Amino acid sequence: MSEQKISNGSSSLPIAPSMDVALVSLSVPVTDHAATHRLITIACIATLIGIAGGITAKAFLSLIAIISNFTFFGHFSLILAPINTEHVGLGIFVIPVIGALIIGLMARFGSSAIRGHGIPEMMENVLYNRSKISPKLMFLKPASAAIAIGTGGPFGAEGPIIATGGALGSVIGTLLRVTADERKVLLAAGAAAGMSATFGAPVSAVLLSIELLLFDYRTRSIIPVAFAATAAAVVRALIIAKGPVFPMATVMDPAAMALVFYVVLGALIGLLAVLITKSIYVIEDLFERLPIHWMWWPALGAIVVGIVGYIEPRALGVGYEQIEAILSGNLVGWSLLTLVIFKFIAWSIYLGSGTSGGTLAPLFIIGGGWEH
Repeated sequence: MSEQKISNGSSSLPIAPSMDVALVSLSVPVTDHAATHRLITIACIATLIGIAGGITAKAFLSLIAIISNFTFFGHFSLILAPINTEHVGLGIFVIPVIGALIIGLMARFGSSAIRGHGIPEMMENVLYNRSKISPKLMFLKPASAAIAIGTGGPFGAEGPIIATGGALGSVIGTLLRVTADERKVLLAAGAAAGMSATFGAPVSAVLLSIELLLFDYRTRSIIPVAFAATAAAVVRALIIAKGPVFPMATVMDPAAMALVFYVVLGALIGLLAVLITKSIYVIEDLFERLPIHWMWWPALGAIVVGIVGYIEPRALGVGYEQIEAILSGNLVGWSLLTLVIFKFIAWSIYLGSGTSGGTLAPLFIIGGGWEH
């Protein structure tokens, strides 16, 4: 097998032929120290984006709490409380619709990009728009998602935070006039910062951003994203919370049969994911057949949210407390089954209507409930 060599200025180092593709993909020669300097510069910018992303996540979560506490409890608080219908009565049918009408107006006259949970739209911008995102999306996306969740929408906060962080990275990259590849890295860094600040899981945030947005594993792509995720995790520990977002009991070493069960369970959850995805597409197609402007679709979806909220209030809102109850084993049996069913109904129809909200937290409840 033949070997190639690269020069580091004083000696030559052998490299394997399998590295040819990686070396060819570099935009600068391997002997050019400007590549290292540029990497340091982008990593420093990404770190600042990570800090800003962590602060943005805190502001977004606080905005959700303010809207939710005001609409359902009539008071001002930065601490998000579980939604219940005791204080609003039949108003549960009206509150989600009002929120949906506001979101429809924001999408119609602000930016239609706020519709959906954010991550697919970011992927589209990476693939077809050279990673450029409109600056107003930094404000409209979190505002619309906070209104949707705060007025009872059964969504997670993670997707909008990731989308907002990605928009922040893209806008900064545009202002600094970096290359398209570097702007994509900064967009992914912002997205990773949003996820890291939400879940306190910087490693998972890096892997998710690489898988969904970067599509490569080059050092000059991974390092800035890792810096941003780490910086956001530090900010989370300082101003949001320390430790994991979902505390868990000590997990025992699994037996051989348990490993077999995990494999089977993974296959079943994969099948469930396919069915859920197809159901969302079906619901979206049904809304597209309506003879009214898409601006009004979220209000129709919100009617279903109000009905579900009247029957099963636990299905409304982000639902972090339900996820913790599932993980701790305190939510089982019929109570869990009804939560999963109504959460799926409200989430799928409202999301399919084109409103703004995340998918991760609802899917944690649906998947976790299915496992139990």
